[in-house]
Amino acid sequence: MDRSTLELISLKYRKNNEINPYICHSKRIINSMKESVRILRFAMVGSANALNTTLVIWILMDILDCNYLWSNMAGYVAALVNNFFWSKYWVFSSGKGNFWKEIPLFLIAFGCAYATQFIFLLLMVEVIDLNEYLGQFLGLFVYGAVNFMMNKRLTFKS
Repeated sequence: MDRSTLELISLKYRKNNEINPYICHSKRIINSMKESVRILRFAMVGSANALNTTLVIWILMDILDCNYLWSNMAGYVAALVNNFFWSKYWVFSSGKGNFWKEIPLFLIAFGCAYATQFIFLLLMVEVIDLNEYLGQFLGLFVYGAVNFMMNKRLTFKS
């Protein structure tokens, strides 16, 4: 074969094997939609957990007259197990993942999210003198953001 024939074959091969920009764009749209569904599911689970956490905190602070810090800890621990199962099987669809590997990673993610939220709560209540209940409420959003990112990138990464 002469050089021009080889170049023609090479050019044909490259054209047939190039990635179509429309396919790339479609894949990006599909991945974006999957991520939107994941975030929506996380928000739904997070909302249910926020209600559970808030209920436990309210009962401990208002009815049982417990300290706001101990109430906060108990409220977040109460939602922990529920959050793991919903995150594993529905939000991140990691049903085939290694359960025993994911539990410690989930606890690390929980610890980081909780610590961030707890420091935020202390700053809001003790430094800024914000109402304890409002500080608890705002802390839920701090916790949720850190928890989502940690579980997405560490615990249930695909």
